[in-house]
Amino acid sequence: MDFEETEEQKMIADTSREIAGEFGPDYWLEKEEEGEFGQECWDTLVKNNFTGILVPEDYEGEGMGMLEFSIAVDELASMGCAAGWYLGINAIFGVTPVKKFGTEEQKEKYLPKLAKGMEACMALTEPDSGSNTLNTKTLAVKEGDEYVINGQKMFISHADRANLMLLITRTTPREKAERKTSGITLFLVDLPDKSVTCESIPKHAMNYSHTCSVFIDDLRVPEDAVVGEVDEGWWAATEVLNPERMWGASLGCGLGTCALNYAIDYAKKRNVFGDPIGSYQGIQLPIANAWTKIQAARLLTRKGAYLHDKGEFYLDVANAAKHVATDAATDACWTAVQTFGGYGFAKEQHVERWWREVQLMRLAPITGQLELALIGQHILGLPKSFRTV
Repeated sequence: MDFEETEEQKMIADTSREIAGEFGPDYWLEKEEEGEFGQECWDTLVKNNFTGILVPEDYEGEGMGMLEFSIAVDELASMGCAAGWYLGINAIFGVTPVKKFGTEEQKEKYLPKLAKGMEACMALTEPDSGSNTLNTKTLAVKEGDEYVINGQKMFISHADRANLMLLITRTTPREKAERKTSGITLFLVDLPDKSVTCESIPKHAMNYSHTCSVFIDDLRVPEDAVVGEVDEGWWAATEVLNPERMWGASLGCGLGTCALNYAIDYAKKRNVFGDPIGSYQGIQLPIANAWTKIQAARLLTRKGAYLHDKGEFYLDVANAAKHVATDAATDACWTAVQTFGGYGFAKEQHVERWWREVQLMRLAPITGQLELALIGQHILGLPKSFRTV
């Protein structure tokens, strides 16, 4: 692996910082308080072709890889710009499944639109399934040349805005499936549709991105809405979930860096008893320790993106990167709040918001406990610690 960035990668990093400079923490604080989507920032990302990073050139995209995408997300977040969250929802849930498993007709229909900023979402989690995707109950029943779908999804980001939904269903109930991993089918659903309704869920943070309950009542989709193979969608879903972890790790590296940079700047300027607080080991050493963790997480994240782009096995690195980046970002955000002292509790300083936001990484797109369970079982060869696949 070459640690020297290419000219393209440097350009992505530079442009990311320019965009983040225009849409920095104050912008996102306002959007958070108002519960508004950052439309101006999204439009700027589209204008600069960020929404086409993972789209092949044949479909009007930039034809780049996960490494370039990771750099963009990391750099945006490092300057307090939350747009990397928007980018990931679009690219991981929209571009990735279509590019990897879509028919030529599906690629021609969706990829150019996604490159130009059409928004996507993924409807996976359900009230009773959580991380156990195999317990999905949303059912698609074949009727002639259509499927009729009914079910409920939970915690679906951007379902209220998306024009394309990657919908994970069962076409064979679990109790009738030949294998526990069979019976899952993925669909590409055009939205809006009167059979799909959404309700936003009030939440702790990141209210510039709505998270929804989704209700699906007699949704009819044609046969050609299936992406991948009928009843074998589990393996296609994993090809979305692993890149999702790389995206989460990239967000963590950036968010942790941003919080630390704020803490470092404050520790240099804030004087107590005649000295900057950064001169006291009680402040300086936690900051330095958090910084080292972020650097290690970033290296692991870049390695995972590199392996992904080379088409090599990276399940171990994807889960490890997400786990390490989450821990590092959590430590960095908490250290920032502590460095600011009482000011760390004030919204105007932003660090309390980042502390709230980093909590999501501990829960999604996969919990820290499940990351370790997957590594223990599939990489280290240990017995199942609970019902993982």
